[in-house]
Amino acid sequence: MSKPEQPPRELVSFLESLSEPHILCDRNYRILAANEAYRVKWVGQREVVGRTCYEVSHRYSVPCDQAGESCPLQRSLRSGQRERIVHLHHTHLGEQFENIELTPIRDDSGEIAYYIEKLDPLPVQRSEEHARGLLGRSPAFLAMMEMVARVAPSDAAVLLQGESGTGKELVANAIHQLSRRAAKPFVAVDCSGLAETLFESELFGHERGAFTGAVTRKVGLVEAAAGGTLFIDEVGDIPLTIQVKLLRLLETGTFRRVGSTEVLKADIRVVSATHRPLSDMVADGRFRQDLFYRLNIFPIYLPALRDRQEDILLLAEGLLARLVAGRNLRFSRDAVAWLRAYAFPGNVRELRNLLERACLLCDGDEIDLRHLPSAGEHGLAQVQGGRPERPALNDQSLLEYSRSFTGNRKDLARQLGLSERTLYRRLKALEG
Repeated sequence: MSKPEQPPRELVSFLESLSEPHILCDRNYRILAANEAYRVKWVGQREVVGRTCYEVSHRYSVPCDQAGESCPLQRSLRSGQRERIVHLHHTHLGEQFENIELTPIRDDSGEIAYYIEKLDPLPVQRSEEHARGLLGRSPAFLAMMEMVARVAPSDAAVLLQGESGTGKELVANAIHQLSRRAAKPFVAVDCSGLAETLFESELFGHERGAFTGAVTRKVGLVEAAAGGTLFIDEVGDIPLTIQVKLLRLLETGTFRRVGSTEVLKADIRVVSATHRPLSDMVADGRFRQDLFYRLNIFPIYLPALRDRQEDILLLAEGLLARLVAGRNLRFSRDAVAWLRAYAFPGNVRELRNLLERACLLCDGDEIDLRHLPSAGEHGLAQVQGGRPERPALNDQSLLEYSRSFTGNRKDLARQLGLSERTLYRRLKALEG
C-alpha cells in the first residue's frame, strides 16, 4: 500500500477540534486523517489511516456503489454538495446503523480535493427492537432508515405506510428513540382492535360516571404519552366520529376526557401507521381529508420483504440467533435457497413466526427443508383448503432456487407444488 499523502495541517487541526467522530478522505476513498473521537472507536485494532473508508466501515474490497449500496462520496461527486445517508457499518461494537454526513472540500481551483465525513451512530440497533427484526443493508431498507434519521429529531407527524408485517411499530419506536422525547413514554394504540364505542375513552380517557360502567376516572393513552410519542397503528380503522376529535388534538394540542368539560393540553408527538390506501379512503369519504393532511406531513414507506432480497438471510440469521440463544443452530444450503426464493407475503412477521416453528421442529443442529412450511410430504406446511402453501416464485427466483437445489428434478417439482412437466417447461423457457 502506497503511503497516503499528507493532508493540510489546518484540516487535521479542524477535525481534532470536533467532538463527534470525523475522518478526512481523498477522492479515491483513502482515509487521510481521523480525529480522536474516531480513533478511540478502534483502539487496539488495525490503524485506519491509509486504508479506504469502504474497507474500514464495510469490510468491502470495492466501493459501496459497486457492492450494491449507495455511496455518499459518489453522490457528492455528482452533486458537488454535502450528502447525507444511513449505512450499516462494522464497528468495534458490532454492526451498527450510522448516519453519515459527507462534506466536500474544494481546492484553490474550485475542484473537490477532499471530503470530511461525520459519523453519527444511531442508537436503534442497541435496543430490543434490533433483536426483533429492525435490521438490513438493502438499498430499500437503508433509504427508509435515512428518512427515519431525518425526521426523528423534529416533532413532525409521521405516517408509516406499508404492508402488514413490515415492522411499522419497530420503525415508530426507532423514531421515538432517535428523538428528543426518547426518555419519555412510547405509547401504542392498535385501532383495529378497538370497538367503536371504546375509541374515545381509550384515546382521551373518561371521568367517573361518564357512562355505564365508568366507576373510576381513567387516564387515556394521549395523557399516558405525555412528553413522549403516541403511535396510532392502523389509523385507517378510526371511525369518522372520532377522526374529528383526533384532528382537534393535532391542530390545537388539546383534548377533553369523556364526561369532562376541562380542556387538557397534550405534549405528544404523533406517529401513525396503516396498510390501507388512505388517499383512496379520502376519495371515498371514509377518511377525513383534513386529518389525512395532518397525519401525512412526513410519509415513510416501509418496503416489503420481497423487495429486500439482500436482507432475507441477514434477518433470518439474526432472528435465529435470538430465538435459540445458547443453541448452535444453522440453516442448510437448501433451506437458505428456500428462504431466498420465498415471497414472504407476511413479511418480517411471517419470517419470524416461520423460524420460531422451525426451531421447535428441529432436533438437530441444522434447519432443513423438512422444517419449513413447504415440506409437502412431511405435512408441516400451513394448510389452506387441504393443500400445503408453496413458496411464491417469480421467474428469477425459480432459476436461483432450481440451481441451488441439491435434490433431483422430481423432488424439486414436489417441493414447489408443480408437476414435473410444468417445471420442465418453465425451466426450459427460462434457460433457453
